[in-house]
Amino acid sequence: MLLELLAIVLIALGAAFFVVGTIGLLRFPDTLCRLHALTKADGVGLGLTCLGVALLADSAGEVVRILLIGALVAASGAVSGHLTARHVLQSNSPHREAR
Repeated sequence: MLLELLAIVLIALGAAFFVVGTIGLLRFPDTLCRLHALTKADGVGLGLTCLGVALLADSAGEVVRILLIGALVAASGAVSGHLTARHVLQSNSPHREAR
């Protein structure tokens, strides 16, 4: 019972970080700030969600698969964020978008 409650709290906190990252994506003025808010908040949200789901897993094999999926998603998010920021910096376009 206590383990399930802890898992629910971790998953809810992960979802809250995802929502905060999305708000940052919509509210910040330029591309690099938006990208920073999204990647940082999503990284923490992913970690908390994976931890919460791993607590609910039935076997060690499931925990390993959950953590492997979390690590691969985190790595792909970091790489795509880096590549996007690099493209923005090299494109000679202004970072600020008109509103």
